[in-house]
Amino acid sequence: MNAPLYRIPSAAPAARDEAQLNAAAIVAAGAVTGHPIVPEGAPRSVGDVLAQSQVEAVMDELDRDLVGLAPVKARIRDIAALLVVDKLRAVHGLGARPSPGRSQDGLTPSGGGSPSGEPGGSFRPSLHMCFTGNPGTGKTTVAMRMAQILHRLGHVRKGHLVAVTRDDLVGQYIGHTAPKTKEVLKKAMGGVLFIDEAYYLYRPENERDYGQEAIEILLQVMENHRDDLVVILAGYADRMDTFFQSNPGMSSRIAHHLDFPDYAVGELLQISDSMLAQQGYHFGEGAREAFDAYLGLRLKQPHFANARSVRNALDRARLRQASRLFADRDRAWTAEELSTLDVQDIRGSRLFAAA
Repeated sequence: MNAPLYRIPSAAPAARDEAQLNAAAIVAAGAVTGHPIVPEGAPRSVGDVLAQSQVEAVMDELDRDLVGLAPVKARIRDIAALLVVDKLRAVHGLGARPSPGRSQDGLTPSGGGSPSGEPGGSFRPSLHMCFTGNPGTGKTTVAMRMAQILHRLGHVRKGHLVAVTRDDLVGQYIGHTAPKTKEVLKKAMGGVLFIDEAYYLYRPENERDYGQEAIEILLQVMENHRDDLVVILAGYADRMDTFFQSNPGMSSRIAHHLDFPDYAVGELLQISDSMLAQQGYHFGEGAREAFDAYLGLRLKQPHFANARSVRNALDRARLRQASRLFADRDRAWTAEELSTLDVQDIRGSRLFAAA
């Protein structure tokens, strides 16, 4: 294997994956005894893995914190199931093997390759993903939960999320892009790198654009370090399709495509209830019905951003409530009155005046 074009610097050697090392020991012992030796205390069932990792708590939070998104949640549970079963397979010495093509720092592939011919010798599944959907559909929130799940199930070392856009990766002049991209990758290593509106990395109409250099670095790292980094690309579905058509190497490295649908009005109302409760507010009599009517009008307007637009609308309603209460300076307001959004706070929106 040729030397890598790009090297991600490391302050200290990274620890190898414990499951891989344990699997290697099990395989070696099995070669002597004729059958794998399962270490004492190792998980033997799905329930054992779930109890040790506490990953179900993260998935329960996902169900509780995000309204709707049933297909997305189902795919995340499928991915979690794959990792759980992989841990059970590793206990029996199946599949997971140490990576012989890895250098001392645990980050840069060295010579030698792997028995499969893959760079770095990784036998772990590729979990790079693409999240598509309109703004405000929960993509960043799901990415954060995904990072926690991957960490608890041992796929990544840290489980943190680094969210970036084109400006964080692409430089303005020759020689600027590579160090910017490598610095971001260094921060993300051991966790999840979330690239929002990833299609802006590729601008073929500008021959002096440096986005292609960032893409080439990402491609190499996504392949060589897929056992210590998961990359999630996000954006509008049609633009991501065009991006993948122009960059087949990137498309081939994405194992999971998750589409985030727009929320229905009923789901947006549930989201508004949750947002208000988190801030210590609630709808007064008739106010929730007024907000339902507001959503019907807002959905007909351009640039609707799902939960993000709901949050903005509620913030404006709180401003109108504050102005209403502020106007009566001498009145002693009760906690209930300070926490209630009335019908007039909702219907004060200019959308009702224009309807």
